[in-house]
Amino acid sequence: MRKLVKGANVSLRALSDHTGSVVLSLAWSSATGEGDADVSVLLLDENGKVRSDADFYFYNNPVAENGSVQLLGKTPTADGNEDRISFDLEAIAPDIDRAVVAASRYGGARFGDLDDLGLTLADASGESLLQFSAEDAGEVGAFIFGELYRRSGEWKFRAVGQGYASGLAGLATDFGVNIEDDAAEETTAEEAGQEREPDREQQPEEPEQRQDRTQETAAARAPSAAVQPQSIPAPRASGSASDAAPAARKPAARPRTARKKVTLPRTAKQSLAENESWRAARLFPVSALRNDREREMRATSVLLSVMAQVPEFGRRLTAAFGAPAGRMETFTEVSLPHGDSPRRPDGVVRVERAGKLWTALIETKTNGHPLKADQVQAYMDIAARRGYEAVITLSNDVALEGRPLVDVKLDGRRKHKVALWHLSWAEVVHQAQMLIRHEGVGNAAHAWLLQELLHYLQHENSGCHGFQNMGSAWVPVRNGIDDETLCQGDPRAVEVVENWERLVRQVCLRLGGELGQKVLPVQRARRGTDPHARRAALADRLCSQGRLHAELRIEGTPGTLALTADLRTGKLRSSIEVPASEQGYPLTWAKRLIRQLAAAPADLHVEALVDGPGAGPRGTLERLRPEPADILPKDGAQITGFRLSLFRSMGSGRGSAETGFIRSVDDVVDRFHAHVITHLDRRTPRRAQNAEPQSGATSGTRRR
Repeated sequence: MRKLVKGANVSLRALSDHTGSVVLSLAWSSATGEGDADVSVLLLDENGKVRSDADFYFYNNPVAENGSVQLLGKTPTADGNEDRISFDLEAIAPDIDRAVVAASRYGGARFGDLDDLGLTLADASGESLLQFSAEDAGEVGAFIFGELYRRSGEWKFRAVGQGYASGLAGLATDFGVNIEDDAAEETTAEEAGQEREPDREQQPEEPEQRQDRTQETAAARAPSAAVQPQSIPAPRASGSASDAAPAARKPAARPRTARKKVTLPRTAKQSLAENESWRAARLFPVSALRNDREREMRATSVLLSVMAQVPEFGRRLTAAFGAPAGRMETFTEVSLPHGDSPRRPDGVVRVERAGKLWTALIETKTNGHPLKADQVQAYMDIAARRGYEAVITLSNDVALEGRPLVDVKLDGRRKHKVALWHLSWAEVVHQAQMLIRHEGVGNAAHAWLLQELLHYLQHENSGCHGFQNMGSAWVPVRNGIDDETLCQGDPRAVEVVENWERLVRQVCLRLGGELGQKVLPVQRARRGTDPHARRAALADRLCSQGRLHAELRIEGTPGTLALTADLRTGKLRSSIEVPASEQGYPLTWAKRLIRQLAAAPADLHVEALVDGPGAGPRGTLERLRPEPADILPKDGAQITGFRLSLFRSMGSGRGSAETGFIRSVDDVVDRFHAHVITHLDRRTPRRAQNAEPQSGATSGTRRR
């Protein structure tokens, strides 16, 4: 894999023969695990401007009409997050000169607060081709990682690594995007006083300065590439420009949203049935399913048919696998020659673009059936011989980083490479929910088709319910912890840790699909940590402490949702730490928190977090409602925040039945979010760690 320095450029054709479509991954981490950013892409013409606002792709406009650009969303890694972007370079209009890849932060946050800023580029087969690590991002609210650009009929990539102090609005406006005032985002007073211009030391190059250079020359000239800031037009306002003074200027605005799309209401219309025994006719019935083979065939056919009929959905599922944007056709039960007996993959996906075909074989499993290595190996061999691009496995299992679900051998002598990808049924459900409930699709018919698909996949007879079993090691590990016979290094503990990670990832997918918000697991490990070593350390901790722990970051909440399964006591604990306010006195904070939790369960535990060693006072919400002052430290210790916790017994079984462990985890997360987190302020500022107490109030504060 080629490693680039700031200012260096490289031809994609020189790196791989499979660069018709590529995936760029932007990565970062933070010490707290809570640092986040939003990615964006700008398609620019030869003048360095967007042709229209439609050439700006961000959180409210994630997919290009022709599929040339698609924001694929965040993927948790072992030590942070990756935000991926798919480019179909052959579909980008010929009058587009370059594609700028950037990210932005809000609420006063800066890229200098993040660690391990970097970018990787992978080809259509999933092989990583290049990497760029950005250093010294500084106090900027928006950051350009790199750009794809045309030169002499081929695509190249340049590592840029330059920032904008004025944030996303300043970056977008500089490239010709209009800003709507009614989409203004709340910013801090510090941001409101900043000039809307790029950071002078990190100003992007003018178009005439962007000439081909060798990596050595580019690296040497990078410091002198900055030019004087351009004059940037202010956002459109209702009054004249002369009426606005810098001190009273409106907060930085978010760009306009994409055109309105169709979503289905969360609650269905009142039924016209005479009684509850009447069942609505479904496009995809499940009552006739008799065995696992029929479930696999039906599920594959239903999914592939909807992918072909709903372009937004089909493109979303295949773009991450290197498929181009184009006309999609899907097939089931195709017979392909393989030795003495033909093989019949469960499905085939073909995408046609400019006379070229992209083909993937599909192998499906439902219920708890595992993928078979010999089947997948046979399909990999067939795909390689026939020039197909990918094999996609689809099952209830969840793939983990560094832990393939099936082991296959790749023939290195073959020039044609075949990529092996995995898709969970939980991911399919998540993407369908995001489209029809939150982001919208092109028309009402597409929304209805996705709704029918969701109804089928979520039906108890479909067999497409996601991760459902903690594995054969679950009961022996629980028994070993209970009788203190489980020793560190036991491989069964590693299996339990891996399945716990799968369960947590699935919980994030399910909750994120229901809320329409980003829900990601937090990994408390440094970037680059070997996933096998990390899981082995967690397994040893499970053996010694008897607990499984995870953290979920939910967009818009004041902290992370912590989830702990104590196998010794059989208890599940869900909690969140709420930082203390910047203003007021400790008693005011306590009273305000109790008022926010008026509808929370009476058995909610509230604990005061204090600065320094030792624990603060604690009590149930039922006891604190009449006397909020009971949560305040009697020794006058400084309060840094409050921890809210709910407890419940965890299921004893290893599955997802009513008394199973998986069902109990789902229930405790849903209950805690619905009855506790939703009542808290969406954004609560973090108090500075080194603030000195002043007469019971706080000082020296800063926002995250």
